[in-house]
Amino acid sequence: MARRVHTTELGSIACNELSELGAGKEGWLIEDPNLICALDTQSLALANRSIILVLGWSENGDPNNSPVKIRPTLSQIEAEWITALEWLVFDEIRVLAIGTSSGYLMVYSLGADLIHKQMINPGRILKFRVRGTKRDLTQGSSSEEVCVVMAGAIARFDGADLLSMLQRWFQDTQSQFWHEKPKRGDQEDSERLPYQLWNVSKYGPGADAAITGMMPPPLMELQSAFIVGQSSQRYYCAVTIGDDAVISAFRLSEDRNRSLVGAILSKVVPATFSTIASFSKMIWRSGQQSPKRPEPKPQPFARASPLTCLKDHPRKGEKLTLSPSGTLAAITDSLGRILLLDTQALVVVRLWKGYRDANCLFMEMQVSKDAAASSSSYYEAVKSDYCLCLAIHAPRKGIVESVADEDRTAPSNCSMLQRQ
Repeated sequence: MARRVHTTELGSIACNELSELGAGKEGWLIEDPNLICALDTQSLALANRSIILVLGWSENGDPNNSPVKIRPTLSQIEAEWITALEWLVFDEIRVLAIGTSSGYLMVYSLGADLIHKQMINPGRILKFRVRGTKRDLTQGSSSEEVCVVMAGAIARFDGADLLSMLQRWFQDTQSQFWHEKPKRGDQEDSERLPYQLWNVSKYGPGADAAITGMMPPPLMELQSAFIVGQSSQRYYCAVTIGDDAVISAFRLSEDRNRSLVGAILSKVVPATFSTIASFSKMIWRSGQQSPKRPEPKPQPFARASPLTCLKDHPRKGEKLTLSPSGTLAAITDSLGRILLLDTQALVVVRLWKGYRDANCLFMEMQVSKDAAASSSSYYEAVKSDYCLCLAIHAPRKGIVESVADEDRTAPSNCSMLQRQ
């Protein structure tokens, strides 16, 4: 019996530039811990500690798919390196988000131009998560959000703010003459993008985290909002995994309105210190002025309230995979188990054993393919023809399994897709 092939060739990414990332050595793409990648429908981005290589699918030798090399400006004093990489796609705008070990977010264009640079929080950025989210629990409108995962902290950017910044940059770039390059030194001095930052290190620094979506406010605030009026704050649910607690959940409050005292202090205190510093310089004026730029100050944390946690020593949470809607999360642990978590009820609804070093991915699978194929007329699949599935890659078993979401308790829904 001939071996079934379940792969489709997209193109070739072979080029000489891959040698700078270690290509040519056996196992270089898997065994190098410093090599990170980000996959897009049109391109693949590979990065080591200091270099990023963007490769397009070069079908039929298309010259427009030549590799793009990006060398971010990293601090040599702090031994800064690249720790996270992700594509940001807004309609026709495609850029790369880069995270560093010092907590900086950098956004680069496909022409290797720095668009934006901003300090998030001192510490290593572990991962970016980009997904669509509903703006309100009662409304159907949606937007994009970018979640920045750090050790013991998590930040959230609104996709509308990112899109507005990117549109302004591309408009300014196109308005310049064709022979002029965008200024690379002004992006760090530009206006900072607004974001929310939370401390989620109550149960340890954590190995991974995700904002799963919006959640109702606490009961006391719900009662006060009913009496006074609608609350202006939004609340999000965050799930973290780590060594101390396999799973922990937090309620994140979006501090949109501060108190009057806090607003006054935020304006008066910096102005007071600035006046005192200027007066001191006038008295103790030195002959030379230091050209060193002031270090960016980290943003204060918003309130994060713990909801629940699962401690099961010596089990440790390793990887977290979130479904597109954010209602389910697949979590792998150090004992070779996979936990399927309902992020709305915060309950583990399914558990698989014997999957060490496994990788998970949520995807949609067409369930009514046979009925559509039997029809003689043209049939266009609709959303109801698809169901959510969880793909599990077990490298030690050499298999890939797919679990349908129709019945999470029925082992008959597990079907082998490919064997190596």
